[in-house]
Amino acid sequence: MKALVYENFEGALRIQSVPDPTPSDYGVVVKVEATGLCLSDWHGWMGHDPDIKLPHVPGHELAGTVAAIGKNVVNFNIGDRVTVPFVCGCGTCGECKSGNHQVCDHQSQPGFTHWGSFAEYVALDYADTNLVKIPDEITYETAAILGCRFITAFRAVVEQGKVTGGQYVAVHGCGGVGLSAIMIANALGAHVIAVDINENTLSLAKALGAMDTINAQKSADVVAEIKALTFGGAHVSLDALGNPTTCFNSIANLKKRGKHVQVGLMAGDHKHPKIPMDMVIANELEILGSHGMQAFKYPEMLKMIQLGKLQPQKLIERTISLENAITALPNMHKFENKGVLVINSF
Repeated sequence: MKALVYENFEGALRIQSVPDPTPSDYGVVVKVEATGLCLSDWHGWMGHDPDIKLPHVPGHELAGTVAAIGKNVVNFNIGDRVTVPFVCGCGTCGECKSGNHQVCDHQSQPGFTHWGSFAEYVALDYADTNLVKIPDEITYETAAILGCRFITAFRAVVEQGKVTGGQYVAVHGCGGVGLSAIMIANALGAHVIAVDINENTLSLAKALGAMDTINAQKSADVVAEIKALTFGGAHVSLDALGNPTTCFNSIANLKKRGKHVQVGLMAGDHKHPKIPMDMVIANELEILGSHGMQAFKYPEMLKMIQLGKLQPQKLIERTISLENAITALPNMHKFENKGVLVINSF
């Protein structure tokens, strides 16, 4: 099959012909119809993920059709239209048995623990636990971008943040996950404040439901500005970028007993950021993480998409070819795109 491969971290990306994958007894092989480019793919290419073994094929946001199935797969058939969360649970560990597949003790992640979806085919383990059938109304391109950024934002806003109508929600960083969070929080009736450094991106955030926007490069004090807009602080705030500054601001801009949700990946030198622990204690703040979403939780989100309450397709800036990813992937950290790029030509 054709795949995008790198043999060294920060090294050259090349289109190569590599062996087709085969399914495990409980797994499947999916013919990839669409796959999203995500900042996490850039982190992997940079060498920030210890699970990656070289040479490597990136890609973890995907949708396609089942091309081959293992002998013990029960719920899926060849030809099924499917997607998958980027964290695949084993289905049998303590965390999975408690329903928390997103923090499975033995999780696999396409594009990290094994070769991913920047290829014509990808192998996925424990299909009955992890695969999600795509409704006919949802395109492969839309389904592909759900698997990392959108589901992570959905769980961050709905499950972790427990956002309700009328609350103030601050979103720091308006990349794919931040824009997703804005759309979801707005659909729940929250008043959303979007923070970024790119005016075009902030315009898109406004179009997707942000009540107010703040350009962090032009603001004298982001935290003070948010507290003024929210009459004392946000009920829920998300760091959707993964940076020491956005993390600090997201905690500092909360009202008393507010919730900070860390969504953006903190990698490399950013793993252990400074936080205002004095405020956490005095104001009884909550600090939460959000790491993907379980496959069995998809129906609520998919129903909102089918009803038009959520429109993740609006996040797609453009579709590109696998060859285009050779230049697009190394530049993800420059945030030159205001929306999401999706590969749909292999």
